[in-house]
Amino acid sequence: MKVISPKNIDEYIESFPEEIRGPLRQVRETIRKAAPGAEEVISYRMPAFRMNGMLVYFAAFKNHISLFATASARAEFPEELSLYKGGKGTIQFPAGKPLPLDLITRIVKFRVAENIEKVRSRKK
Repeated sequence: MKVISPKNIDEYIESFPEEIRGPLRQVRETIRKAAPGAEEVISYRMPAFRMNGMLVYFAAFKNHISLFATASARAEFPEELSLYKGGKGTIQFPAGKPLPLDLITRIVKFRVAENIEKVRSRKK
């Protein structure tokens, strides 16, 4: 189902059936809007965005789309994220259900601010 080593996010998305491509495009566009200027990359064979360090990764699986946003992001939004399965820094959005694009936006903006603060702290 997946391309073994996609060269870019377009290639990654195109490797999935149409019913998965749509949600992947939504996640990508949501991240782009929340982090204008972030660089799109492939890392660990997954789409990712980088700005002052890695922001988030996302990927499609058989029954869900995951957003990999670090443990700090999970800790920042505990109530909203309690609705979703996930691990320490991962959020799983069930396939076939509407994506919480507003929540994804807030998570990405949180990660942008967090990365900016890390850069500032290093400069001191």
